[in-house]
Amino acid sequence: MYFLLLIYFFECLYNFVNGSSTIKPQNINELIKIGKCCDLNEIILDDKCALLTETNETTTWKPDFIDDNFPVRKKQYLNFQFKIGLPNCRNTEHQWHVYYNPYNQSQDLLAILPSGSLRHILHDRWNNTQNQKNELHNYEIDDDSITVESLYFDYSFGHYCADKAVLSKNSLITTYAMICVPAVAWTDSKYLIQRIVDPITRAFGISCYLLVAIVYFVLPQLRDLVGNIITSMTMCLVVYQTASTVKIITANASHVSFFIADSVAYVSLLATFFWLNSFGYFVWSTFRSRNIFLRVSDGQKYCYYSSYVWGSTATIFGTAIFAHFTLETNKVIVGDGINYAQESVGWLAMSVIFASIALTIIVNICFIVMTINTIKQTRTYGRIHHKIKYSFRMFTLLFGILSLGWLSFIISHLKYDSLIYCHIIVNILQALFVVYVCIFEQKRVLFLLSKTCNCCNSVQNTTDDIDWGEEMTAINAGY
Repeated sequence: MYFLLLIYFFECLYNFVNGSSTIKPQNINELIKIGKCCDLNEIILDDKCALLTETNETTTWKPDFIDDNFPVRKKQYLNFQFKIGLPNCRNTEHQWHVYYNPYNQSQDLLAILPSGSLRHILHDRWNNTQNQKNELHNYEIDDDSITVESLYFDYSFGHYCADKAVLSKNSLITTYAMICVPAVAWTDSKYLIQRIVDPITRAFGISCYLLVAIVYFVLPQLRDLVGNIITSMTMCLVVYQTASTVKIITANASHVSFFIADSVAYVSLLATFFWLNSFGYFVWSTFRSRNIFLRVSDGQKYCYYSSYVWGSTATIFGTAIFAHFTLETNKVIVGDGINYAQESVGWLAMSVIFASIALTIIVNICFIVMTINTIKQTRTYGRIHHKIKYSFRMFTLLFGILSLGWLSFIISHLKYDSLIYCHIIVNILQALFVVYVCIFEQKRVLFLLSKTCNCCNSVQNTTDDIDWGEEMTAINAGY
């Protein structure tokens, strides 16, 4: 009795294993998606899509199906539908063109698998493998000991497009395919510029911003309200450049690290423009004030402005993050197919941040216009007005530099290589101009540096060129 039950149990187990391992045939009614480069009534004529009536051809492209048993080319007839468009290559890939002539056996082979993927069979590697096998067979070596490169590559739907191509110069009719292949790291110019040159330029920018922050923080005469605003603004730029560099380094790391670095970069950039907005408000409010004897100290004003900057930054960024996690439908993913897919700040969150920055730019333009009108109407200048006039000039120059850099940053999101390269150049020019405007263009700063560090001495730095009686400060300090 127990023996019969045991036999029945093993029989059921055998039937279950055989039934689960059976591959079900493909449903003939299932449509396979195949990427086509041109429209349904178009083919490729000399690297451009052209209507079928513009060529001497009468038929469009029909995919050549094969099974998965390479190199056997067993014909299959499946139901399919064309999806028009070029492949969507990742950031670490570039487009590559392949031509296949079925009447020329010395070229690479292109065929469609039953899954809808494109198989690119490399003719040179296949011939080398066959020659290697023939040579090794003469020495009676087993085929399993042969290690060769991949004989073919499969590209899933979305990473290729194929079509019929007519080459008028050679009078050839071929099958054309545009595929996404990994970029060669050390020979690809795009990789070198974006992964090596860009971090180097950002490191140089960090050094420039740190130089400005240190000068305005170390010298006691520059630690007024304007100096504290300049220090805070340049430190935000330092954090922004550092976070952007970390984004480049962690592009293939954990998505949490990439998202945090991206968030810190946007927060720092947003805070920079709010500090610039505070600078503009201070200049405008000082010029329009009738009482030149300020009753509020610079320390108290700095606390007020700091509360405004960080409160506004936290509120706007919190709104952007809320929109990203709750309302974003198409999140931005960066990375490649080998490493982890990286989630970045979405377009909706970026729109909230960029709209806020654009609003501060509009307000700063209003501050500039109103301050210019106030200066024209003012007939007498006191010591404070004379001092703020130089601060207004510095604010105007910084506003133009940072605004142009922000516009370049927005345009670089269009993902055109030329625009990205231009942004890298603008990024380093922005750092140089900030150093020039905040240090070398300010005679007072150069005078204090020359007396403190015995540097930046110039023949032009005479007592007639020093502003606000700094020569008396130098005498009292014992320089």
